[in-house]
Amino acid sequence: MQPLGLFALHHCNVFAPGRPQYPGGGPLSKYILTLYVTGTSPRTKIAIDNLNRICSQELEGRYELEIVDVLEDPQRAEDEKILATPTLIKQLPPPLRRVIGDLSDKDKVLLGLEVRPAPSLPKSAQSEAS
Repeated sequence: MQPLGLFALHHCNVFAPGRPQYPGGGPLSKYILTLYVTGTSPRTKIAIDNLNRICSQELEGRYELEIVDVLEDPQRAEDEKILATPTLIKQLPPPLRRVIGDLSDKDKVLLGLEVRPAPSLPKSAQSEAS
C-alpha cells in the first residue's frame, strides 16, 4: 500500500493583493479543511477528487486542505473522533462542521459545511471588464 505522503497540504493564499472582498471591506473567509481517509482505496481517491473539484470550483483559492490517512495517523483520528471515512472537517471559519461520505454531491457538501461560494461580479461590472 502506498503512503498518502503525496496528499500533503494544499495552500492557497487568501490575502493576496487584488483579492475580492466582502461589501463590508474585509477579506473573503479562508476555509481550513481536513479530509480523513483510509489508505489508498478507490473510495479514498473518489473523495479526494470530488473535494479537489469542489474546492477549485467554489472556493477559488480561499482554502487550505490537509488530507490525513487514519492508518498512518490513528491517534489524530481518535483525537478528532473520526468514526467513519472519508470524513471532511471544516475547522475555520466557525462553526466546526463535518461531512461524511465520498463528497460526490456538491450541493450537500457545500450546505453541510456552510460554505459560501465566492461572490460573482454583477453583470454591469462583467460587461465593463470586457
